[in-house]
Amino acid sequence: MAALITAENVVKLYQMGDETVRALDGVSFIIPKGAYCAIVGPSGSGKSTLMNILGALDTPTDGSIVVDGANIGEMHDESLAEFRNRTIGFVFQSFNLLARQTALENVELPMIYAGVDPKTRKSRAAELLSRVGLESRMGHRPTQLSGGQQQRVAIARALAGNPALLLADEPTGALDTHTGQEILQLFADLNKDGATVVIVTHDPDIAAATRRTIEMRNGQIVGDHLNGSRAA
Repeated sequence: MAALITAENVVKLYQMGDETVRALDGVSFIIPKGAYCAIVGPSGSGKSTLMNILGALDTPTDGSIVVDGANIGEMHDESLAEFRNRTIGFVFQSFNLLARQTALENVELPMIYAGVDPKTRKSRAAELLSRVGLESRMGHRPTQLSGGQQQRVAIARALAGNPALLLADEPTGALDTHTGQEILQLFADLNKDGATVVIVTHDPDIAAATRRTIEMRNGQIVGDHLNGSRAA
């Protein structure tokens, strides 16, 4: 299967006063198209730094990371922003929905930025909300939805641009265990339909729900394995 992400000896340095922090220290891996993968590690392991680079929110200090054919390290701010909008669908722990907008309007938002005409984007948003099981909640605002329903809206919004990569940062962190499992099942279903899903988490149980786990410590990959029967 073709690679969607190829990282080769990725290094990220931050200057903290007189100290140079090596947030990523020679990270290399390949994630193919259609993967369902978790990047797991404790606070300070480098997973959030890696997520920011995967999502084109930051660039590496050294090494190479190519996502969907684009070398992140060779891109400038304007091209990074365009690449993010075209290629990455983000799902966050805090949902990041606009409180005054309905579920449908929240899902429409990235398509407005992309210049999609009103009729097409409304139809696409309705289709995506139905896909995540919210066909009866399209006119509800975030305050009228449960946490799990808000995260489903956020996932639908992330899918609006048909992204090459769905990148989720602690997507179940604000949810109870049962609702979190429902969201993970939704990711699994989306993956079965062909979506490439990468979840960044500190929780090994969340990672175990995916097909593959990349484990990080101190800016390095210390483990990379398939997860039981899900690897089949």
